[in-house]
Amino acid sequence: MITAQAVKELREMTNCGMMDCKKALSEADGDMEKAVELLREKGLAKAAKKAGRIASEGLVEAYVSEDGKIASLVEVNSETDFVAKNADFQSFVKNIAKIVADTNPADVEDLKTKPYDTGMNVEEALRDKILTIGENMNIRRFARFEGTVVTYIHGGGRIGVVALFDTDVADNPAFAETAKDVALQIAAAAPAYLDKDAVPADVIEKEKEILKVQALNEGKPEAIVDKMVMGRISKYYKENCLVDQEFVKDPDMSVSKMLAAKGKEMGGTITVKDYVRFEKGEGLEKKEDDFADEVAKMAGK
Repeated sequence: MITAQAVKELREMTNCGMMDCKKALSEADGDMEKAVELLREKGLAKAAKKAGRIASEGLVEAYVSEDGKIASLVEVNSETDFVAKNADFQSFVKNIAKIVADTNPADVEDLKTKPYDTGMNVEEALRDKILTIGENMNIRRFARFEGTVVTYIHGGGRIGVVALFDTDVADNPAFAETAKDVALQIAAAAPAYLDKDAVPADVIEKEKEILKVQALNEGKPEAIVDKMVMGRISKYYKENCLVDQEFVKDPDMSVSKMLAAKGKEMGGTITVKDYVRFEKGEGLEKKEDDFADEVAKMAGK
């Protein structure tokens, strides 16, 4: 049975009509990913964003070491937005970001074993905050880079970015502004990959399959379909790869061309080696309470 919630979810993901979504889910036996593919093959939907639905509360926070050579990004989730605005919670998240930068933990479980303050490790500090604030919390993920780094936090901790650069003009005052522009690009355009080489081969093959069926469904002659598919794959790279994306401040040039031009102006070169972008709660389901059920419980029914 195809539920109204599933149809609503697919509609939010694809911006397709309700009946198209319901039909696609029926054809896909309720498989959401397959339903998206079917809608795309019919030319009704664009590629779904890699990020899932934004649901959980909490904060994304960044930290840069005093010498500016190490940067970290962390996401700590809470149950409500109210707690995310709590100064004690915010201070805790900032401390976690610093601990990540200072201790270079292997994963979240390793991070929890690191010293938090006198006589307490991170896991114990987390439990203490849960008891003090009265709401469940979770250290979800982190990233850490060493080298020429820049950080950016958007929307009071809703989106966070760390970008790592390879450059010989880091000391040029103009570099900081260019690096910040790249971080803003990552936050705004949410690239899935750094460049073409970073896109897994199976992802491209799957994309080609979908685009081929899409072209045939449009009635295009089979003789030109392969050429059309390659053209559309080029568009896929421009939409999903950071260096190939249109630069948000000047859509007439790509990010890579902007960096080449800026590097030349400064007498050197600038390239992005790596980056990470966290969006608060992406891919997590938010607990949804049934209001009528809640009222009934309060009334003792």
